[in-house]
Amino acid sequence: MATIVDIAVSNEAFTTLVTAVSAASLVEALQSPGPFTVFAPTNDAFAKLPDGTITTLVQNIPQLARILTFHVVSGKYKKEDLIGVKSLISLEGTQIDIDVSEESFEANNATVIAADIEAENGVIHVIDNVMLMRPHWFYPIMESGKVGVV
Repeated sequence: MATIVDIAVSNEAFTTLVTAVSAASLVEALQSPGPFTVFAPTNDAFAKLPDGTITTLVQNIPQLARILTFHVVSGKYKKEDLIGVKSLISLEGTQIDIDVSEESFEANNATVIAADIEAENGVIHVIDNVMLMRPHWFYPIMESGKVGVV
């Protein structure tokens, strides 16, 4: 069976992702046994970023690596495994909000457009947007808005 990297390299929808992963020197890590769950943005997802963003990120490898590792979770989580799960922690160390129902599958600001692509070292969920990290102050504000929270 192919690794996560092999699948991405063989799919024309991931050429921008493959270029970014290579530039950030993450290929070897994503070929390791893992397992990993990767929320993989398509070329179209990267194209939605403001003009010049990708060029700027390629020139700032630590920031590029941070964004890319935000799209990866340790462990293999298929869609069915995530029903009822509210969040996962990315390899970058930040929380990814998860919302799975019969009608949709979302991770932060992205919709999963193809779920459960099996790889030797994990699973890929194809997403329609590059996921955005929430600022550190986001979650306390969201929690304070819940009924009964003081």
